[in-house]
Amino acid sequence: MVATDIPEPGSVDPALVQHLAAQVAALDPQPRPRRWVSLSLCVLDAVWSIGLRYHQVVVPVVTKVASEFGVARPTVPAATALMEDPIPLTVFRDRFATADALRAVTTEHRTSTRGGIYKADAAVRYADILREHHIDTLADARHVLADPDRLAVVDADLRRVPGDGAHAIRRDYLWMLIGDDELIKPDRMVLRWLRHHGADVGPATARRLVTAIAAVLNQDESQPRQITAWEIDHALWQAGQKLPRL
Repeated sequence: MVATDIPEPGSVDPALVQHLAAQVAALDPQPRPRRWVSLSLCVLDAVWSIGLRYHQVVVPVVTKVASEFGVARPTVPAATALMEDPIPLTVFRDRFATADALRAVTTEHRTSTRGGIYKADAAVRYADILREHHIDTLADARHVLADPDRLAVVDADLRRVPGDGAHAIRRDYLWMLIGDDELIKPDRMVLRWLRHHGADVGPATARRLVTAIAAVLNQDESQPRQITAWEIDHALWQAGQKLPRL
């Protein structure tokens, strides 16, 4: 688990955590339903999802790239055992030798509206950094998740790609897509939900709140299973989409 936040002042109020935990419980967080079949698709999702509409833009981009490799079903149920990665990063980079080649079949979006690099460029750089660390497939990336020291080194290199932001949201989201259920992606939808329930906080504090909420919920012996940070994050993201902006 990796998260490199800029610290935010203040501690997590226990009363607020209890209040939020009750609201989260009402959302009935559920396990991860599906996952991408390839590390290459995880990279695309992580890069494109920052600042863009997920179902309207991100999913079509990832699905279109998958079709370039003849992958008609780019997702599977999350509990499905890992099979051979159909689009290893080496194959992905052979097909998209340049960022321009990837941009031609995806979008013109940039990592920032203030002169950021193209998202296609960021995705290619991510792929190359992972390959430099001998990570080519989804199975390779899962092995890194089990090695905290190696994970920290890879994560630090990924941080160099422009558009990372101050709170590691893009990198943490990549590891979430790969399979880390204890990370969250405290994006605008998650923060919106928290604001609507009395917690006007930034990404770093949002992470601490979700960790504290999970601890409260998992203390309930009537719970049939342990609730993960990923499940809470996803429930907040879905609920946040339905709320008006404050």
